Amino acid sequence: MIGAQAGAGMNRAGGIRMAAALALCLLTACANTSNSGSTAELKTASDQTQAEKRAAIRLQLAVEYYQDGKYEIALDEIKKAIAANGDYADAYGVRALIYTAMNELPLAEENYQHALRLAPRNPELANNYGTFLCQRANRPAEAMRHFDAAIANPAYRTPVSAMVNAGQCSLKTNNIDAAERYLLNALRYNPNLPATSAGLARVYYERRDYERAGFFIHRLTDVSTLDTLSADALWLAIRVGRKTGERANEASLLAQLRRRFPGSPEFAAYERGAFDE
Repeated sequence: MIGAQAGAGMNRAGGIRMAAALALCLLTACANTSNSGSTAELKTASDQTQAEKRAAIRLQLAVEYYQDGKYEIALDEIKKAIAANGDYADAYGVRALIYTAMNELPLAEENYQHALRLAPRNPELANNYGTFLCQRANRPAEAMRHFDAAIANPAYRTPVSAMVNAGQCSLKTNNIDAAERYLLNALRYNPNLPATSAGLARVYYERRDYERAGFFIHRLTDVSTLDTLSADALWLAIRVGRKTGERANEASLLAQLRRRFPGSPEFAAYERGAFDE
């Protein structure tokens, strides 16, 4: 899917951003509640115990090691975070991201599920688990309810991420109407996300509305450089240009596809002239 690689879904860059967001959330205790007294209140940084603060520091270190691709060291820091605070839901969530990057998918799912048992209303976890289910576990129907839960949560700071992921997942199941709905909502929320333009270009290409597809390809290339686009995005841009008669950039798009993705299915499709597959 074009959006799965061009946006915020479970590729490494997206996973790093999600892990960093989780760490920031934890350092401010934004997703936890305290049940002391008769009324549950949102927990703030001043309510953190020393053990929770130690766990937050360990998690921050784990995220940094994860960003550097040092997965085993990151896992060791996660263990220390959980040792300090066994109910640290986002520590399990970050560990799930690390296991996903290591292709340890059963362990990743186990950690996502445990994290959500600890924090069932955490929208970041719901969005991340939905992305995992759609992109890595190939269970898109199950993923959608997690995206919808994240989008509906008024505490979610970045619902556009779940909107884009839900749109990409809908494309995966060829539910074009649902994909359009989610992605147009994402566009209204933030008009400058490359993944949104990429996804909508796919929506309208699949509908054979090539003029609109071309419009969103132009939006995509306006906010992204060609060397950041996925193989699917480059191949879609080439095909849309052929449909609309705008082939001025085809050589540049093809050069990127050939140089960066020589073994990809998209480049193979170009070589055999499969523009309408």
